Amino acid sequence: MIDPRFYEALGPETVRALSPSMEIAGDADALVRGVAPLERAGPGDLCYFEPPSRGRGAKDAPALGEDVIVIARAAGSGAVATIISPSPRAAFARLALKVVRPRGFAPGAPAIDPTARVEAGAALGPGVVVGPGAEIGAGSVIGANTVVGPGVAIGRRCRIAANVTIGFALIGDDVSILAGAVIGEQGFGVAGDAQGLVEVPQFGRAILQDRCSIGAVTTVDRGAFADTVIGEDAKIDNHCQIAHNVLIGRGAVMASFAGISGSCVVGDGVQMGGRVGLADHVTVGAGAQLAAGSAVMHDIPAGETWGGYPARPIRAWMREVAWIKRNAASRKHDDT
Repeated sequence: MIDPRFYEALGPETVRALSPSMEIAGDADALVRGVAPLERAGPGDLCYFEPPSRGRGAKDAPALGEDVIVIARAAGSGAVATIISPSPRAAFARLALKVVRPRGFAPGAPAIDPTARVEAGAALGPGVVVGPGAEIGAGSVIGANTVVGPGVAIGRRCRIAANVTIGFALIGDDVSILAGAVIGEQGFGVAGDAQGLVEVPQFGRAILQDRCSIGAVTTVDRGAFADTVIGEDAKIDNHCQIAHNVLIGRGAVMASFAGISGSCVVGDGVQMGGRVGLADHVTVGAGAQLAAGSAVMHDIPAGETWGGYPARPIRAWMREVAWIKRNAASRKHDDT
């Protein structure tokens, strides 16, 4: 379900009015009320089904409720109405913002919205902007020129430095966010069709749990539909990137310039050196350690230490490095 603190429903709208120039199968007068991923779609939700590229068709779509409106490559999805498109994800991206839009700041609105709740003992620096319905807990300090977006909730005793931007986020107690960080911005998602490339809108949230810390100029993207979550006591260094739908466990540590692609799971107590990169949908088990500069392309079991490019178990990587060093020295000797 889309969080109404951060997103506004624009409907209901009929399928035909929403997509007047597209082919429709089923009831074109069915009402569209919201957006959702296919697996969680409810009555009147707009979702999309895009089968894998291995030739499977729309007949492989999951079972759908009678009131679901779906975009698909072909008819036969079982939904009450189907919008037919050769590029379902791009079609969804072009239509979704007609159904639900992110809440924002109204032109000319006061810096501190009258509907915002700032508890006694919270301190706001010069130039701070607090949006409609936002909440800031007692004892929290918000640095100069920081922007707290509509609906954002910041807990007690937090330390938010200058020039931080926070949107679509729920933040726990005793959280630290250093200067220039961006929390809850839209993640990277692009789809293409005959009209060109289009950004896929994100409708999730960013959740920072108690006592975690976010370094300077680090970005934590909100989820696509679900949440991006930073666990309790996690420590994220400066200049890190955390993409949409990422789950970071309790007490995890990331050194600077680490980057985590979308939908990764990082277990409790994981330690990452600088410039570590994770491919999308990778799981790193609890307590694992990743050497600096590692490129992680596959799941890592709990408690193991990996390194290298691409990453592999540390002993295998060190043996390979030693072998290369010996052979390079031998070749150099032969050449002389």
